[in-house]
Amino acid sequence: MERPQDKYLAKPSGECCLSGTIHEGKAKGTWETIEGVDTYVATPPSEKANGNVLMYFPDVWGMFPNGFLIMDAFADAGYLTLGLDYFRGDPVWKHRKDRHDGKTDPDFDYEAWKIKHITFANEATPRWIQAVTHRYKSLGSKFACVGYCFGAPYVCDELAKDTVTCGAFAHPAFLKESHFQNIKKPLFMSCAEIDHTFQTSERRRAIDILQTNKQIYHLQLFGGIEHGFALRGNPDDPYERWVKEQSLAGIVGWFDYWLAQSESG
Repeated sequence: MERPQDKYLAKPSGECCLSGTIHEGKAKGTWETIEGVDTYVATPPSEKANGNVLMYFPDVWGMFPNGFLIMDAFADAGYLTLGLDYFRGDPVWKHRKDRHDGKTDPDFDYEAWKIKHITFANEATPRWIQAVTHRYKSLGSKFACVGYCFGAPYVCDELAKDTVTCGAFAHPAFLKESHFQNIKKPLFMSCAEIDHTFQTSERRRAIDILQTNKQIYHLQLFGGIEHGFALRGNPDDPYERWVKEQSLAGIVGWFDYWLAQSESG
């Protein structure tokens, strides 16, 4: 009997991942190298620190102003936040400023770029996670993880293990049915109604899997919003700004709740 194919529900990053707005603001974090990977570290103010650690898995734009500001915002909410640069200084924006840009790097091969960085990220991310958790577990920290687009699979991988208490992703890519089948920890999904990567039918299939397996999840779905909203929405558009802020607030609230349950359990 032929084995069922592990179907993509959130497809690999596409043209929709090349659009967005660069946000203004000054990054507050520092850099260090963990397991050979450059890592952005956003440290919470001492009066807000909750003792928990958040691992951040970036989208194809990698380490850029919007990502720094989001990581700093998680730190302001109390979480020591660490984000790894698995693109090794080669994010997609260095080749394409948007989906219509053919001038920055006329010979850019998006598919080859994805294969190159997926190969490295799949090898480096697990050992980076192991190093981070080993370092902070001895201090009594609890762990959560968040991924945007390209980073979503690494969230689901950890939710299938005992590393983290909970996780979240926004406008995901590269997710197969098995990612949802294997989850055993609480998952927060921040999603766009208009998303060619994670379309309505596939999103409903993912929820069916989670419900069938009686897994804990929450779906946050924004109408009239496109892929990339949580990181690259236009802050000059009042609705897009509100959606971006609500996505962040929802994820923080999810982490706050489940990590508190873990501490009291």
